Amino acid sequence: MAATEVVQSRRIVTEIPGPKSRAIQERRSSAVAQGVGSVLPVYVERAGGGIVEDVDGNALIDFGSGIAVTNVGNADPRVVERAAEQLARFTHTCFMVNPYEAYVDVCEALNRVTPGGHEKRSILLNSGAEAVENAVKIARSATGRQAVVVFDHAYHGRTNLTMGLTAKNMPYKQGFGPFAGEIHRMPMAYPYRWPTGPENCGPEAAAMVVEQITKQIGARNVAAVVIEPIQGEGGFIEPAPGFLPALAEFCRTNGIVFVADEVQTGFARTGDMFACDHEGVVPDLITTAKGIAGGLPLAAVTGRADLMDAVHSGGLGGTYGGNPAACAAALAALDAIESDDLVGRAGEIGELMLGRLRELAAAHDVIGDVRGRGAMVAIELVTGEDKDPAPEALAKVLAHCHSQGLILLSAGTYGNVIRMLPPLVIGDDLLHEGLDILAEAFDRL
Repeated sequence: MAATEVVQSRRIVTEIPGPKSRAIQERRSSAVAQGVGSVLPVYVERAGGGIVEDVDGNALIDFGSGIAVTNVGNADPRVVERAAEQLARFTHTCFMVNPYEAYVDVCEALNRVTPGGHEKRSILLNSGAEAVENAVKIARSATGRQAVVVFDHAYHGRTNLTMGLTAKNMPYKQGFGPFAGEIHRMPMAYPYRWPTGPENCGPEAAAMVVEQITKQIGARNVAAVVIEPIQGEGGFIEPAPGFLPALAEFCRTNGIVFVADEVQTGFARTGDMFACDHEGVVPDLITTAKGIAGGLPLAAVTGRADLMDAVHSGGLGGTYGGNPAACAAALAALDAIESDDLVGRAGEIGELMLGRLRELAAAHDVIGDVRGRGAMVAIELVTGEDKDPAPEALAKVLAHCHSQGLILLSAGTYGNVIRMLPPLVIGDDLLHEGLDILAEAFDRL
């Protein structure tokens, strides 16, 4: 049975993980480096829609999407067909040696769908971290400046440079230094935890950032401001209204490259094609990956033509960047997003999930905040009036949900955020069933 024929219903036939998964896990322990973790060690046999089937025959509801990768599902037939056709023709030539049209097609598509009507260029890469690193290279080359500004709670990747850009130490940075220099961290407009309240968060945070850049770094020394329009690993923190537009305007005024890291938020995830669209922010450079190619590894930097073309020939690229099969998959995935109106579907998913989660929060004091846009939603767990993080409660909730066949992820600087990223092709019945399991987990606390 093909993955596209996966029955869209939860099914539990063994304990989770089951005996076959546990046997593979034992093999893994002597073959795979322990530094590679897994949220839920059930080994996948096939997947499709909103269901992941494991080797023991269990069918789990997917609220993770491989961390926002399978926006169009795990095996959209258009993605599978176009990638398979390309694989039958050739698997690789290296675009820098012998180029191929699909790479150009993807760049043209990205130039069309990303924010802004200005002339753009794109490059294709392998991962989100690689995209962010190349965006910094481009910004430094184009401006002749070195300093890079990032934010509290940020996550930008696991390469040396992007570890330096990332805020959270454990598990991403611990023991891996020294890191790249000329990186400066600023306060994030985190409405739930802003000292004077969410209503003041946007303007106060923007003013604070502008002041610190001006006084501590010097605006004319800053090559780029790099920010996630909604922070991912940091806990699905949606910046307070006005914060992103104020930063973008400050960058424009001071010749700073405004880089939007849309690796997790891009391609319909938030109910807009890109999260920047929500407040009409047009970045100078935008980095994308994850949802770009229906599960195949691909990433990109897209931006103003004058910036992208400032780098000397040969200064950008990589052996596997823009692999032809991944390019074919990306074109099919974008077609699926547009023809199936997955932007609209993400909005519907968000409305359903946020409504249910707010009802759940009203019944459980441990849920301090419900937030998110589209199919990118989260709850933050706390104790007491001081909003102390409650990671122990989170661990109990996740353990129950996993045992009942619901794939959920954690996040947050304090390890107290449950994040939900269902595929945009999931059915409402599975959404409700998954949220019922989540509610049951809170009832059992």
